[in-house]
Formats: sequence, C-alpha cells, structure tokens
Amino acid sequence: MTRIKLNVTTEGETELKFVKNTLTVYLSRFNIDVFGRSVQTSTGFRGGMTSYNKAKRDIRAWLNQNASGEWKFTTMFDFYGLPGDFPGYEDALKKNDPYEKVRVLEEAFEKDIDDYRFIPYIQLHEFEALIFADPDKLTLEFPDKEAAIQNLIELSRGGNPELIDDHPNTAPSKRIIKEIKAYEKNKSTSGPNVVESIGILSLKEKCRHFREWITKLENIFRLS
Repeated sequence: MTRIKLNVTTEGETELKFVKNTLTVYLSRFNIDVFGRSVQTSTGFRGGMTSYNKAKRDIRAWLNQNASGEWKFTTMFDFYGLPGDFPGYEDALKKNDPYEKVRVLEEAFEKDIDDYRFIPYIQLHEFEALIFADPDKLTLEFPDKEAAIQNLIELSRGGNPELIDDHPNTAPSKRIIKEIKAYEKNKSTSGPNVVESIGILSLKEKCRHFREWITKLENIFRLS
C-alpha cells in the first residue's frame, strides 16, 4: 500500500519533539510517514512564531519543494500568543467560544495557504493543555513533586484541558510552572515526554479539537 508523507510545521521545539517522538509512531500504523520542522524565524534559526508572514513563507517553501499529491502538510501552532497578523485573528477575537475562535482561524489559515494538501491545526490554548489530560504523568519527570502534581490533578478534575484559559498568568504552562518551577527550564523535553506517556488515545478522549485533528490525519488517504 502506498504510504503518505506528512510534513508538520510546528511553532517550536516542544511541539517538534511531540511530532517526532509520538505522532510519528502513532501515524505509522496508518501508512503515514511523518516529518517535522519548526517555523524558520530567521536565517539558520527555527522556533517561535514572531509573525505570520514568516511562517507562511516557510510553509509555502515546503509545499513547493514537495509538489506531488503524496505529500500532505499540517501545522501545530498554539492559539496562546498567536501573532496579531495571523489570518482571521480579529474575527476570531470576536467569538466567545474558544472552539469557534480556532475554527475561524483555521478556516482563514487554510484559505490563505490555498493548497488542497494543507490541513491547518491550532492547539487550544497551548501544548501544555495536553498535559492536563492526565497530569499525574508528570511524576515520571518530577518524582519529587508529588504534592505539587496533586494540586495540578485537582485543577484538572472534571475539566476540559482545551478550555484552560490563555491568560498570561493562568495559561496551562503557567499553572504547571507555578507548581513545578523546574518545568520552565525543562519544558521542551519534559512536556513531550509527559504527553507521550499519556498517549494519543487518551488525548483524543479528553481533547475534542485535538481529536478532530488526529482523526483527519488518520483518514488522510480519503482526503487525497
């Protein structure tokens, strides 16, 4: 069976490690070979989206380098901290429902890139929201922080990880750092490791928008 090649453009190193360590393994069973790289923000430097136009140029360049239909493309960008020049940004801010916000952004993003092989994805609200699907897994990285992790578990009870707000002081990563200061220095390693231990099946169960994205990727042959 023909294998699809999927190029994933990520916002930074944390998301890139998730793509390489977890998404690649998971999608392999669906006959999809995954390749990832972070947004190029300057010559020789990747990671961190300072403007939409830089991200767009990078995505378009990758599209042009792989012009055949066997190549598909997607993104993993955080809604939190998205640059103001992003397509649909002002319209998205008018929506109250976070899921509506990312719907508006992704539709505008897809229209602006204008390539049938492109599947946009914007994470609600940031990568660390995925950790709140099962924060107990933080003990694998921080075994001496049981009390702090228990506080995070209490915060997550009965909640939707994707709806944790994006305020600068209470965004998912800020909540984790408040309890575990070491996470800030180690987030690009510890974050992907924790999410890998949670597993994509559990993430799909707890995180609706993430599930929608993964389901599209699983069915990418039907979208060809």
